[in-house]
Amino acid sequence: MDKFMKRAVELAVENVREGGQPFGAVLVKEDAILSEGVNELHKAFDISGHAELLAIRRAQEQLQTNDLSGCVVYASGEPCAMCLTAMYFAGINKVYYCASVEDAAEAGLGKSKAIYEDLKKEKPERALPMVQMPLTEVQINPMKLWKEKL
Repeated sequence: MDKFMKRAVELAVENVREGGQPFGAVLVKEDAILSEGVNELHKAFDISGHAELLAIRRAQEQLQTNDLSGCVVYASGEPCAMCLTAMYFAGINKVYYCASVEDAAEAGLGKSKAIYEDLKKEKPERALPMVQMPLTEVQINPMKLWKEKL
């Protein structure tokens, strides 16, 4: 097993032993670990406290950038949709993972699989209703304001 994946799995095992979920992540650039993370939902009561997101946050803070191009993530489990989206935004180049979302569901952690399935549906058919509310004429349009600043 690759040394970085081995570390991600070690982090996941340690986290389970400490009362957390079986997820660990390692963020690597140029064959060196930039940051690591484990799911900390049990510590911080923060639903976004996933291993991959914490590793990304730590690397961005350390490097003082939002751009993590050239970086690779090694994760003990297949990233959820939230973490995967963050990786797209951060410019991560590649992701390696061990356990699939199906494996996680079999272990009693089925939200990721359910969310991936729900995202395949058309917006009106999804479990979480989304309703667009256009701005009124009296409101400042933040998108126009942003475009004017460019």
